[in-house]
Amino acid sequence: MQDSAKYLIHANITANGVVERSDVVGAIFGQTEGLLGDQLDLRELQDSAKVGRIDVEIESEQGQSYGEITIASGLDRVETAILAASLETIDRVGPCRSTIEVRELEDVRQAKRRAVIERAKDLLRRSTSRYSQARN
Repeated sequence: MQDSAKYLIHANITANGVVERSDVVGAIFGQTEGLLGDQLDLRELQDSAKVGRIDVEIESEQGQSYGEITIASGLDRVETAILAASLETIDRVGPCRSTIEVRELEDVRQAKRRAVIERAKDLLRRSTSRYSQARN
């Protein structure tokens, strides 16, 4: 899915207690189920490869957990934004109160375009400098 992703949802999570990755993923599926109707049901979107794996990096420190959630989406921008907003309705992870805040909707294609343009500029600079060195 990551290769065909159009957007990446980046979110921060904070929980008032120690939680694990599986707790976060379970909360995402459990608390968004039925919220947005059948067309945006997360399980069905994953089954149809329109949404990728839910990546969670979580750390615990002094009885609190915090981390980042990344979800790849092949949906259009509006559907991805709706799905991202649904994450912010999650208020519990495992037995702990939690908050999820979407930080960014990243347009993967735009990032790839920027990388291609930067690489092309670099290649042109190199070829121009070699050409001018060869002429001298």
